[in-house]
Amino acid sequence: MQLVLQIITLIGSVAMLMYGLKVMSEGLQKMAGSTMSKILGSATTNRFTGVLTGAAITAAVQSSTATTVMTVSFVSAGILSLAQAISVIMGANIGTTLTAWIMVLGGGSFDLRLVVYTAIVLAVALIYTKRNANLGDFLMGLSLLLLGLTTLKINATEMHLDQMQPVRDFFLATSSWGYGSYFLYLLVGGILTFAVQSSAAIMAITMTLCSTHVLPIDLGISLVLGENIGTTVTSNIVALSASIQARRAAMAHLVFNLFGVIWVLCVFRWFVGSICRLWGVDFTPGVPSDVSPDKLNAILATFHTTFNVLNTCILIGFIPWLEKLVMLIIPSKPEQKDTDSQLKFISGGLMSTSELSILQAWKEVHVFALRAQRMIGMVHDLFYENDDTQFTKIYARIEKYEGICDRMEYEIAQYLNQVADGRLSDQSKHEVHKMLRIVSELESVGDANFNLSRYIKHKHEGNIVYTETQEKNVEQMIYLLTGAQAKMVEALERVNITQEEFYEMTNMENEINTFRDELKSRNMQAITDKEYDYSTGVNYMDIILELEKMGDYIINVDEALYEHKHDK
Repeated sequence: MQLVLQIITLIGSVAMLMYGLKVMSEGLQKMAGSTMSKILGSATTNRFTGVLTGAAITAAVQSSTATTVMTVSFVSAGILSLAQAISVIMGANIGTTLTAWIMVLGGGSFDLRLVVYTAIVLAVALIYTKRNANLGDFLMGLSLLLLGLTTLKINATEMHLDQMQPVRDFFLATSSWGYGSYFLYLLVGGILTFAVQSSAAIMAITMTLCSTHVLPIDLGISLVLGENIGTTVTSNIVALSASIQARRAAMAHLVFNLFGVIWVLCVFRWFVGSICRLWGVDFTPGVPSDVSPDKLNAILATFHTTFNVLNTCILIGFIPWLEKLVMLIIPSKPEQKDTDSQLKFISGGLMSTSELSILQAWKEVHVFALRAQRMIGMVHDLFYENDDTQFTKIYARIEKYEGICDRMEYEIAQYLNQVADGRLSDQSKHEVHKMLRIVSELESVGDANFNLSRYIKHKHEGNIVYTETQEKNVEQMIYLLTGAQAKMVEALERVNITQEEFYEMTNMENEINTFRDELKSRNMQAITDKEYDYSTGVNYMDIILELEKMGDYIINVDEALYEHKHDK
């Protein structure tokens, strides 16, 4: 019964560690997540800034998976080139080594439980009083992480793993195969990391096994190398539904880590011995080191950091060659091209961290606006097209785009709802709400364009002939709408709208409304004066009124964006 309790405690402490890391990461992202996303999109001017950016963001959010998945999404969207993405991924591998050092500092000889419980009380107070709730989330996550580490360490000590004969026999049997043992543990580390989707959890287990003198340090380091391979699986899975460039970025992550594992295995024992000597420890292959747990944990963390830093230093000068290699592994296919209906920025699926997904969604909203903007140009062409064949082609294209707008609204809204299910800051919840409103209005813009094409089709098929004045008025109304829509698209690209710009957009909407009222009055008079018949006047006003409705949808988008930027 005692052994069963100890096993359950072991599993529970690992689960607590994983959950604590997740909560801590989300707490940090609530405080600065969107800023980090924008930095990733802009601070990658060269390979060195790319590495530094990837390392800094990963160290801050404590998730290389978040950084890598976001990078893959940016490549899919065209924000980052493949070369820039590779440099960011290299940096992410360096940044993720901070997690191991947190474990070293949090899993030392000092019993942290008193400090941890005090921090939990403070975190609960901050969360429930809603004063610095984000800081409270961070403290809660850090506390759970350290409590999980402490419980894991204490439980492993009480289990006396080093005295269990079956455990000793297993590690003794698998540690005497030379490099065969290293390959075995490398494989085990990769499989375990892929299975639990947390390199931090496997690192904690590795530290526990080494610090209890059950697992030799060189085999523990082999597990760490396997973790580096296993953690690349997530980004490759995410990239399966993305563009070919995104798949190449994910593959570059795998190739980068595989290359590192290959060269370090060539000098493995010398490398491990050098790290051990740095900490004053004698290294004997396949034999557990009889030194303090703190030193053994520090050796693992030092190896993890040194390995990733050296691997980056070696390959940073060969990024163009690495880019060519992944292009050979994943070649372009002539028939592979993005369709108009495909989401460009969030096609990789929901990121593992909701807070960092906000920028992706804003970029996709901008793409949505661009596609809706194209439709007004098609409507203009349709209005002046007299050839039946060309008319049918343009009408079919507008109809296709209307379907695209419907699908984009649904897919973006579905994505935002998934994001909203995560632990979001108040600011991010506000952004999600505004984006849902905006995509609804953009879909209405698409509907309005399709309605216009139907009215124009009715005019074309009914051989309705407008007067020169009517054609000029429709042209002027389309011109006003085109200007208003261009301003809206520009504001959505920046996710920003100044007070002066908003006043200008409001004036444009007022001008559209005034022109609509003027034309409505003129139309009634023209029908009375027999300038054209009643059916022509009805079709004409249907087009004018639908254009004015589109102006309403556009100003609604502007208002939502203005409130988003100024009601915080």
